[in-house]
Amino acid sequence: MEFIFHEKQEGSLCAQHCLNNLLQGEYFSPVELASIAHQLDEEERMRMAEGGVTSEDYRAFLQQPSGNMDDTGFFSIQVITNSTPFSLAGFPGNPLQLLR
Repeated sequence: MEFIFHEKQEGSLCAQHCLNNLLQGEYFSPVELASIAHQLDEEERMRMAEGGVTSEDYRAFLQQPSGNMDDTGFFSIQVITNSTPFSLAGFPGNPLQLLR
């Protein structure tokens, strides 16, 4: 590796900058992470609907804002883990070893 990529954080887009710094390149934009968040929202909605679309729990769920993103630039840990082609759960202590 000739250099270490570092994307300076702008606004509250911690997840985007964290992922790009981890992966050592400009891989994610807020639009791409928002798309993943919307997919997760839809999956959650479908799972909640399995209990009945007329249930009080389902109706209450529909009234809640997304737990996967908001207008400030927040993205949930689920968005972060679903954005990578590998699991971050077992990520080694020295991630730069993966990039060699």
